Amino acid sequence: MMKNKIGNYRWTICALLFFATTINYLDRQVLSLLHPTLEEEFGWTKSDYANITATFQFAYALSMLFAGRFVDRLGTKKGFTWAIIIWSLGAIIHAYAVEMGTFTVNMLGIIGISGLSVSVIGFIIARMVLGFGESANFPAAIKTTAEYFPKRERSLATGIFNSGANIGAVLAPLSVPWIAVKWGWQMAFIVVGAVGFLWLIFWWIFYEEPKEQKRLSANELNYILSDENLEELNKDIEEPVKKVKWYKLLSFNQTWAFVIGKFLTDGVWWFFLFWLPSFLKDQYQMTGTEIMLPLVVLYSMTMIGSVGGGAFPMYFINKGYTPYDGRMRAMFIIALIPLVVLLSQPFGHYSFWVPVILIGIGTSAHQAWSANIFTTVSDMFPKYTVASVIGIGGMAGGMGGVVMSKLGGYLFDKYDAIGSIQTGYTIMFTICAVSYLVAWLIMKSLVPRMKLVNV
Repeated sequence: MMKNKIGNYRWTICALLFFATTINYLDRQVLSLLHPTLEEEFGWTKSDYANITATFQFAYALSMLFAGRFVDRLGTKKGFTWAIIIWSLGAIIHAYAVEMGTFTVNMLGIIGISGLSVSVIGFIIARMVLGFGESANFPAAIKTTAEYFPKRERSLATGIFNSGANIGAVLAPLSVPWIAVKWGWQMAFIVVGAVGFLWLIFWWIFYEEPKEQKRLSANELNYILSDENLEELNKDIEEPVKKVKWYKLLSFNQTWAFVIGKFLTDGVWWFFLFWLPSFLKDQYQMTGTEIMLPLVVLYSMTMIGSVGGGAFPMYFINKGYTPYDGRMRAMFIIALIPLVVLLSQPFGHYSFWVPVILIGIGTSAHQAWSANIFTTVSDMFPKYTVASVIGIGGMAGGMGGVVMSKLGGYLFDKYDAIGSIQTGYTIMFTICAVSYLVAWLIMKSLVPRMKLVNV
């Protein structure tokens, strides 16, 4: 009864954020699904592909440091608009990568210096644009959530829109190979990239700041602003908002625990996201629509981690542990789960489903880990420093992705040349399996127990 009286328009906004995040992951995954096709057409080495994917991760990581300020300066409506325009154009121009590479070579004459083919150069340019635009999705979505939801509902709203990442990872293998087979790989980039412009229409129709939103009832607006009104009443006792320099934040062990945890584990997710289609081709000769079902099953499994990972620490917290200590106990158990990936290669000869299921368990654990590692920051840092610490960690996670892509490309080329590419995948899967446990041990050694940061 109470919720009916309050109104539910804020959940319409949450739905928009969900679809934006879905599109975000759709756009970034098209290349990995088409990699086997593009590798054959352009004669790429594994290192060529690693350079292309690493470019996206580097641009994404670097832009993460500034994306929040970009959205704050333009405002949520315009900031989100420009972000999705840039990343949608970045997705579409992949279809014209050869032309862009040829133009760049002719204009700058960089081919003799770089040694890269025109197709690689073109895709690198497209990935840079995509990474720059996509970096603003989560800062804009989190800002929108803060505008439209009181604190008691923000974690739920964040969990809902963040699940769009899993949906996008599932929808991509269902749609991209089919479009490529039907109309060609260029059209796959164009069609998927154009979806972002369709989303913009609904964004401009349905979004306004809450105080200017005519579709909100007075009761719902008051409910959304309840925290703001309470803070206004208690402003004399509220913690003052401060600006803290990055170098100051880097002086705390708590910051380094988060940064190292992100660096060591984010790259695992990026590796699986960008290299799994290639793995299925290299070891099981699967191409085109053949990879649809395995990838759909694998990424569907990640939803379990997304939903259950955030709730798991409550088991320990309800037993009397502090939020941080309960979270770290849960994260230790979660860190053990990816070790099953070590069995992917030894038992992979039975069926391709063996590594698919085992890696699916590992990626599900990653989502559970990810849900908790972000919250370790809010457990120990003052609220006015949380966004800055998360930005630093986000950049570190992106750089971890760069390292994993480059390392994978090097190993796959090295062992492919001697006819043993499965050895390269064995090494990479081993790194992926143990990364979480190593990260947990370092985080625990840096911050043995709950300790609030005194900035």
